[in-house]
Amino acid sequence: MKDFISLHDCSKEEIEALLKLALKLKDEQKKGIAHNHLKGKTLGMIFTKSSTRTRVSFEVGMTQLGGYPLFLSSADIQLGRGETIYDTAKVLERYLDGIMIRTFSHQDVLDLAEHADIPVINALTDLLHPCQVLADLQTIYEHKGKLEGLKLAYVGDGNNMTNSLMYGCGKMGLDCAVATPKGYEPDGTVTELAKADFAKSGATLTITNDPVEAVKNADIIYTDTWVSMGQESEKAERIKLFSGYQVDETLVANAKDDYVFMHCLPAYRGFEVSEGVIDGKNSIIFDEAENRLHAQKAVMVTLMS
Repeated sequence: MKDFISLHDCSKEEIEALLKLALKLKDEQKKGIAHNHLKGKTLGMIFTKSSTRTRVSFEVGMTQLGGYPLFLSSADIQLGRGETIYDTAKVLERYLDGIMIRTFSHQDVLDLAEHADIPVINALTDLLHPCQVLADLQTIYEHKGKLEGLKLAYVGDGNNMTNSLMYGCGKMGLDCAVATPKGYEPDGTVTELAKADFAKSGATLTITNDPVEAVKNADIIYTDTWVSMGQESEKAERIKLFSGYQVDETLVANAKDDYVFMHCLPAYRGFEVSEGVIDGKNSIIFDEAENRLHAQKAVMVTLMS
């Protein structure tokens, strides 16, 4: 692995190795054991999309690994204001040991990875969110003791989270059922690539417009905001269209009794999820958020050490 752009690019064995390392680093951190794997290394963190969890987890993670995190907002660099991605990549590779980027266009991440001779980590694009799903897989494993053979149901918008969850489930052998309103299904190209991952692992992928069908007998129920960053102008229309896709007490009654509820956050209680579900006994959202730190540390160590 030179870069971490998409879970589809990773083998099952590579993902397993990342998860094993994430669990080890988490255990060491809890025990106060220092792990200076990236001592003397510098990570440049490019943000054109803001985020609480991404910035804090990468900054803290890099610091815990003995390295130096350098925050670069869109106001701090010339990328997007006339300088090409090629020039930016060739300059940054002379200063840094790795680049993390959270941005809108997925092509920008691909171009940056192509031109930079140092590792590039995709911390989110409008198409994919692989760091989140790696942390999700870690969290599911911690709570269920396995991944293969479980069923994950996603209810809501067919967005970057949906796309990466399909890749993650397909690679690791979880059945995945996605329920979205008509016209809001996950990306078509991603779906076709994910189908190949599911065929290889033997797991099943279901895409439907019926949330009850998706959630039936699920081990994990997952949702995300209905209005992602950059879609604010569509808010009123989306709330109306997605009103039947709230993860509430009635819907989760179709899942297994010991299901777990997951959300990548930020969450909007009363919209995509009811307060009773997100704050209930089956919710593991804060374990999930914490594991962003440990999963991303595993990625940085694997790529940069």
